[in-house]
Amino acid sequence: MAVVRSLLFYVVFYSVTAVLVTGGLLSLLFGGRGVVPITHAWARWHRWCVHHLVGISLREEGSPMAEPALYAIKHESFFEAIETPNLFSRPAVFAKAELFRIPGWGRLAQLYGLVPVERSQGARTLRAMIAGAKKRIEEGRPLVIFPEGTRVPHGQKAPLQSGFAGLYKLLGLPVIPVAVDSGPLYHRLWKQRGTITVRFGEPIPPGLPREEIETRVKAAINALNG
Repeated sequence: MAVVRSLLFYVVFYSVTAVLVTGGLLSLLFGGRGVVPITHAWARWHRWCVHHLVGISLREEGSPMAEPALYAIKHESFFEAIETPNLFSRPAVFAKAELFRIPGWGRLAQLYGLVPVERSQGARTLRAMIAGAKKRIEEGRPLVIFPEGTRVPHGQKAPLQSGFAGLYKLLGLPVIPVAVDSGPLYHRLWKQRGTITVRFGEPIPPGLPREEIETRVKAAINALNG
C-alpha cells in the first residue's frame, strides 16, 4: 500500500504543483502580485496531500516567537522546506544561490523574499546575506535557515555550516532551534504512514561564543534524531 499511496501522491501533488508554478510565472506579467498567495496555497496543498494521500500527520510542539528571531531547522527531507510557509508567517528562508539562477523560479524566489546564499564567496557572501536578512527583519518576517546546509539522513548529525555562526553574530537575534524527524517517513521513494514531529526549542540568546552557539543548536535540532 505504501507504493500505491506514494504513486498517488506524486501524481496528484506534482500535477497541481505544475499548475501553481505556471500561475506564479504568469503573475510576473502583472508585477508578481500573485506569488505570495500562490506559494502559500502550494504549501497548504502539500500538507493536504501528505496527510490525505500518504497518511502522514504533523505534530507541532511549541510555536514561533512573536519577536524577530532566527529559526535553525533540522533538514532531513524536502518536507520541512515545503512546510515553512505553513509553520511561519511568510518566512524569509536562506536558500542556495543556485536556485535563484533557475529561469522563472529564481524570479519567483526573489519576489517572495528568499535570501540567496552564495557559499563560495566568503566574507562578500556574508555581507550580502546580512543585508538581505536585515531587510526581511524590517518587514517583520521570521528568518529561517537550515544550518547543516543540506539534507542529512535521520540518525546522523552533521556539522553546521560556517556561515551560520556569522549570521548569528552579526544579526544579534535570538536563535530558535527546530527539531524535525521527517526522514524515516518522507525521505524515501515509497513514503510511509505515521507522524512527523516539528519541535520548537527554547530561545537561545544572542551574543554567545561561536563554539557554544553551535554546540547548543546542534544538540537541539537533533533532539528527535534518535
